[in-house]
Amino acid sequence: MATICKGKNSWPELVGKNGDEAAEIIKRENPNIVDAIVILEGTAVIENFRCDRVWVRVNECRIVTEVPTIG
Repeated sequence: MATICKGKNSWPELVGKNGDEAAEIIKRENPNIVDAIVILEGTAVIENFRCDRVWVRVNECRIVTEVPTIG
């Protein structure tokens, strides 16, 4: 499946990193990202797809637990 969003759209290398730092890296690596939102894993999120948003899921220690992707 071809990506419809411009720039980098997945950050597997950020799993295990601090969520706040990961959010900054995401915005730096893809200037099209407006919102890199750090949320606790398991938190419900809005389901609409946006090319300018990335959910950064973290555990209670604020460590990234899932690959952040555009969505």
